[in-house]
Amino acid sequence: MKVGLQIPDFTYPGGPATLGADLAAIAKAADDAGFATVAVMDHFFQIGVVGPPENDMLEAYTTLGYLAAHTSRAKLLTLVTGTVYRQPGLLAKIISTLDVLSGGRAWLGVGAAWNDEESRGLGFPFPPVAERFERLEETVQICLRMWAGDETPYNGRHYQLERPLNRPQPLSRPHPPIMIGGGGEKKTLRLVARYAQACNLFPGPDLARKLDVLRAHCEAEGRDYDEIVKTVYYVYDVGQGTQKIVDDLGHLAELGFSEALGQVKDAHRLTPLETVGAEVIPAVAAL
Repeated sequence: MKVGLQIPDFTYPGGPATLGADLAAIAKAADDAGFATVAVMDHFFQIGVVGPPENDMLEAYTTLGYLAAHTSRAKLLTLVTGTVYRQPGLLAKIISTLDVLSGGRAWLGVGAAWNDEESRGLGFPFPPVAERFERLEETVQICLRMWAGDETPYNGRHYQLERPLNRPQPLSRPHPPIMIGGGGEKKTLRLVARYAQACNLFPGPDLARKLDVLRAHCEAEGRDYDEIVKTVYYVYDVGQGTQKIVDDLGHLAELGFSEALGQVKDAHRLTPLETVGAEVIPAVAAL
């Protein structure tokens, strides 16, 4: 079982003046401690479960590019990018750039998007859910085409690319892994089975059923279920004791998850990251 860090909150005691240094310290501490992943949200306003929309929120890929320079081993991704936030050709180029500059550590985390408040606030299109899923599938198709070096025109329902040129190509082979986030059983998990190398689910009593649904979609798509990396969102709170974390991750591993990816409470203090690195990561490494 691998341990991954997501950084959802950028409102720290020092404010914007020390935010760059604080983030660099968090990323380096997580990388040194053995976290497999350093991820950020892809939102423009803070989301309600974390804080008010007025709290500090950084643009995701600028942030990941910065964090790439302060890490050397952890994979880098968003959890996850709303497909309507960037044109697919630009998104493929962004991930390619991050992969090259990080030495092959970029993943594409992507989903159908849900936060209409920030889209309305900043003037982003936010089409109905059915269209967002259509755009999500076309986005993934375009990224795969560009990462394969296929420059032939793409003519989709929503996107048309005359020449999807992508240079330099990513270092990751055959391409940066794709994580499709969300647990929707009819559309999201079907797209995972069709295209993705990883999924991300939120914890709850229905986790086992979600994996069964994914398995069924894999069978329908002729896909090997076992080759998909199953990740689950998890909040690391060392204040509750690291044994509880180890026990929780053991249960998740028994269900079939191979990475627990999520927030570490008070990560900006760094000690919680070091504690997870010293007491949790070695304890769950063999699960």
